[in-house]
This record gives sequence, structure tokens and C-alpha cells, in this order.
Amino acid sequence: MTSISTELKPPAGQTAGQRIRQAFSRALVSQMHPKMLGALVLPFLVALFGAVLLLWFFWTPLKELIAHWLMQWGVLDAHADLWLVGIGLFAIKTIIVPVLAAGTLLPLAGIAGLIVSAVMVMPIVLLFVQNKSHPTLKKQGQNAFSYSVANALWVGFLFIMGWMLSLPFWLIAPLALVLPVFWWAFAFTRLLRVDSIVEHASTIERKILLQRHNKEYWLLGLVLSLLNLLPPAWFILPVFSALVFAHFNLSALESLRAEKTLDSHELTL
Repeated sequence: MTSISTELKPPAGQTAGQRIRQAFSRALVSQMHPKMLGALVLPFLVALFGAVLLLWFFWTPLKELIAHWLMQWGVLDAHADLWLVGIGLFAIKTIIVPVLAAGTLLPLAGIAGLIVSAVMVMPIVLLFVQNKSHPTLKKQGQNAFSYSVANALWVGFLFIMGWMLSLPFWLIAPLALVLPVFWWAFAFTRLLRVDSIVEHASTIERKILLQRHNKEYWLLGLVLSLLNLLPPAWFILPVFSALVFAHFNLSALESLRAEKTLDSHELTL
């Protein structure tokens, strides 16, 4: 039996770029299937309902809180107003606060939709991908649902805390783009790399895959996070991202088991 430490390097064959491109191309084809188009409804409704509730209950008090905070930091004081008027951007005062408020509330609804997709839609996605591409791949995971829920809640908590605490840095121009990309890459990666293999991979297999493909998971999450900058993509990303990780991880798991079979055969010779 080979040890974990000797199995951390990816096998010869496809490169990381090829595996990533294959996952996205297969996910795109799968997304066009009627079943996967239907799966878009649940996370979208959760995100939409969450957005309406958050905006209804927290929009006004959050704007007042952000305006108070900006005044304390001197962003909206009298001198700042004179400077803004002087360069012809006097309306920015009425834009900064709503943008920051929306930037606080809408991602909370978005992460709720992604969590629902990871926990409730992922099993549907995995069944679809397995039937289409990996019909002989056996499920060897244990306590998959509870593990998935615990992971989703933990990642959701870290995302919300990180997003809220880093929000003041949005006033620094480059970070206003970098921070959303980073936090969404974190959410996509940490949620979906686990949920896409927890049903099928044993504990040992999961550890091997998470170590072996760690950089590739983050590249997948980064690409999805960049797509998340495009508002039209928000509707499909909860399911499309699940498809990307499902295709990637089920293929990786199938390759890992093929390696084990080959190693076992060589040991018997």
C-alpha cells in the first residue's frame, strides 16, 4: 500500500491548465441541460429573497451607520466636501454611502445562494455529472451531508466576517477591486472543493485530493470570482460553479483510484 506522502504529486498526463479548461468546458455543456437549467431556480430565489429582506430591514440604518463612520474618518467632513466640489464631483457624497451599503448587503444574499447551492444543489449536480461522465465511480464518503453543512456554515461565517471587516479598505481604489475578487475566490474554493467530493471520496482520498490539487482549486475559484464581477453571471454562477468543481473533482478522484489500482497490481506481480 502506497503512503499518502508519495501520492501528493499529480500523475503524469494532463497538465493543470488542461484539467481546468476541461472542467470549465464540460461544465458549460452540462449547464445547458434542462435539469441543470432547472437547478438554477432554487439558489436564485434564495439570493433574491435574502436581498429583498436585507434591503428592506437594513438599508436605511446601514446607510446612516456608514455615513457616521465616514464622518468620523473625515471622508465626508466639510473640507472633503469643498475638495469634492472643487473638482466637480460634489455628487460623490450621495454615491459613496449607497455603494458601500449595497456592497455590504448584496454579497450577504449572494453567499446565502452559494451555500444553498453547495449543500442542496450539489448532490443533484454530482448525480448528473456522475451519470453522464463517471457511471462506474462508487461513493465512499461518510457523513457527507453533516460535513457539507458544517463546512458551508464555517466558510459562510468567515466570508461574512472578512467581507465586513475589510469593507473600509474599499475606499482605497485598487483594493475596491482586489478585495471582492479575493473573498469570492475564497468562498467558491473553500465551499466547493469539499462539497464536490465529500459524497464520493473516502477520508484518505479527500486528503490526498485537497493537497494534490490545492493550487488548481484556487485557480478555479479565482476564475469564477472574476466571472462574478459581471452581474449577468450572478444568475448561473451558483450552479455553474458547482458543475465546474464537480467535473474537476470526479475526474481527479477517478484518476486517483486508477493509480491505486495500478499500484496494487504492480505489488502483486
